[in-house]
Amino acid sequence: MDENSLKLLVKLVQEGQLSSLQEQITSGGSAAAQTVSSKHFGRSGDTLLHYAARHGHLDVVEYLLQRVGMDVEVYNNDYKRPLHEAASMSHQDCVSYLLREGAKVDSLKKADWTPLMMACTRRNLAVIQELLCHGADPALRNKDGWNSFHIASREGDPLVIQHLLLTVPDVWRTESKTCRTPLHTAAMHGCEEVVRILLERCGYTPDSTDSCGVTPFMDAVRNGHISVARLLLEKHQASPTAADILGTQPVHQAAVTGQEEALCFLVRDLNVDVNQRATGIQLTALHYAAKEGHTSTIKTLLELGADLHVRDKKGRSALHMACMGQHANTASTLLQLGLKDSEDASGTTARQLARRPDVVRVFECDAR
Repeated sequence: MDENSLKLLVKLVQEGQLSSLQEQITSGGSAAAQTVSSKHFGRSGDTLLHYAARHGHLDVVEYLLQRVGMDVEVYNNDYKRPLHEAASMSHQDCVSYLLREGAKVDSLKKADWTPLMMACTRRNLAVIQELLCHGADPALRNKDGWNSFHIASREGDPLVIQHLLLTVPDVWRTESKTCRTPLHTAAMHGCEEVVRILLERCGYTPDSTDSCGVTPFMDAVRNGHISVARLLLEKHQASPTAADILGTQPVHQAAVTGQEEALCFLVRDLNVDVNQRATGIQLTALHYAAKEGHTSTIKTLLELGADLHVRDKKGRSALHMACMGQHANTASTLLQLGLKDSEDASGTTARQLARRPDVVRVFECDAR
């Protein structure tokens, strides 16, 4: 078969046009069927069976396996099998059929992802149940150390989480290679109902840390998930002032990500010191916001009582940090608010840190 004919076959499979597909393959004779059964397409190396499973065309999947003779375990360049494709797109009928035809339930694609892991990226309990009924192992871990429960915790479907806990009660006892737990993952992604289930049914230690010293509360706050943060405070006695291995606390981390509502929550509701310094270099939330160029966050911090003139251990002001980050608008705002350029402990001014022309112009305009 020529290239155009093969491209047409891909199109017909993707659109689920079984009769036209049969006609095209039959007209080419046995040689065409042989070509189709072993042909890999494009950079991904997908086969027609991959396309059919991904798009959920069960009749096409049946035809390719039964009539064309394709291998149910055929894999593409990422080692994805048709079962991975069907599971990742929540096509339950295709998943069931492929399993009945002998597809290996825990086959591994690139990065050691199983079909169950792929299924857990979606909120389709029926597909997950089908894989589990055929012996899928939720405890298997991919190259990053994530198991299916980690992935389901990120997606945030309470029904899936409850079913996995019912099937394998200890599945929550897992950490990624960076020591992150499913509780970290759910908190980071703002999955409040999942966090509630994990706190009620699993034995996570309060303020458990990953390899960087980050707690679930920190994950919630720096991503702006205030309701999750409140839940961790009320149900898990999380600390709003715990520090990671760099010495930064939630107030600093919220400043880095520009989470102004979280900053107000920490300072006004929890009485966290807005001028609290991170251990080590002694940076404040104002320094971090300036370094990231969060001009609006700087104004919020000042409203919360941040000291505009505070210096870090090296004598650097927020203006120094804004210039280090090459943020012209932030530097301009700090100058307008009354912060003057001056030398740090090494004799370097903020202006001397400016590299981009627009940042340099800020100081030229200020001088005029």
